[in-house]
Amino acid sequence: MKTAVPETPDHSAVPHGGAHTHREIHQQPRLWAEMASRVAQERSALDAFLAPLLAEDRLRIVLTGAGTSAYAGQIVRSALRRATGRTVEAVATTDITADPTACFEERDRPTLLVSFARSGNSPESIAATEIADQLLDQCAHLLITCNAEGSLAARHQDRADSYVLLTPPEAEDQGFAMTSSLTCMLLGALHSLGGSHIRGLDDCADAATALLSGELPGRIAELTDRAPDRFVYLGSGALQALAGESSLKLLELTGGAVTALSDSSLGFRHGPKAFLTQRTAAVVYVSNDPYTRQYDLDIFRELSAGLPAGQVVAVAARPDGLPAEHTWLLDGMADADDATLALPAVLCAQLVALAASQACGMRPDNPFPDGEVNRVVQGVTIHPLPAR
Repeated sequence: MKTAVPETPDHSAVPHGGAHTHREIHQQPRLWAEMASRVAQERSALDAFLAPLLAEDRLRIVLTGAGTSAYAGQIVRSALRRATGRTVEAVATTDITADPTACFEERDRPTLLVSFARSGNSPESIAATEIADQLLDQCAHLLITCNAEGSLAARHQDRADSYVLLTPPEAEDQGFAMTSSLTCMLLGALHSLGGSHIRGLDDCADAATALLSGELPGRIAELTDRAPDRFVYLGSGALQALAGESSLKLLELTGGAVTALSDSSLGFRHGPKAFLTQRTAAVVYVSNDPYTRQYDLDIFRELSAGLPAGQVVAVAARPDGLPAEHTWLLDGMADADDATLALPAVLCAQLVALAASQACGMRPDNPFPDGEVNRVVQGVTIHPLPAR
């Protein structure tokens, strides 16, 4: 990965109660370079752990996490399937915990469980690894986490069948919403399991730096100044998962004051389009795949024709077929895999959520001061799994 210019955020623009979130969004290009270096330094150890697993023709790789961490698995799933030539699935820890036998039906199938966890202290994150060990004859664990002191890292640090890959310490967001943690964990998975087979890894930090230092903050302000009371995020494949994460980020940082919905570019017409009003803003993530891209452009044009001017924007790495005035361009990413394209693209969603939070008078670092929603989930009872 190229060395990104260190972030120089405009501190005059830091929202009240949002210093952590503001900093954690802007530090990402620098942390991405650090994450790439970490994986490079651990390459020999990672290969020694992964090579015997990947040599298994029947290996099943399960990418897991909860909330934003679940979207991480969905974003990288297809890219890692192509890179490894193995079965790769994304299953949330919440699904593994609630319906374990449906997730692990083939007891004798070799499995690598890849866990994404910011803190490593969420009950389902711990439960998912324990359930996998209980139900599977052969289960290895790759844990990609931001917290070396978390329960998940501590439980697996000394296990021969586990590998703990840590992000830079600064990636453990102090703000409520996952920003740096998400993207550093994404990079950890793409570098460790995909490596040179993943297109665009060397360019994403520069693309993000250009976004943060260019016109994007002003263009986001133009969008949020229209005071939309709901947002819809659309995309296809890996970018549909990015749309889901984008919707979640907006709901979190505005404390639910701004309603958000996500869907696929094709699926949106099948009912969810009823969500639209004249005060809806829409963001369409446009795929780099030439075939898939056609469907993203179709829904962009359809929404642009039906909503007020300026309320529909495209986030894309290629300008062809898109109006420049309504396109947030990801320079240097035209040849990237969509999973890699998601890295700079998610900064757009993070900045939209931060701006909308500020417009709502929220404190982005703690949008739920009464504790009804928590940074690390609370109130979950993990019920014992009966012996099988």
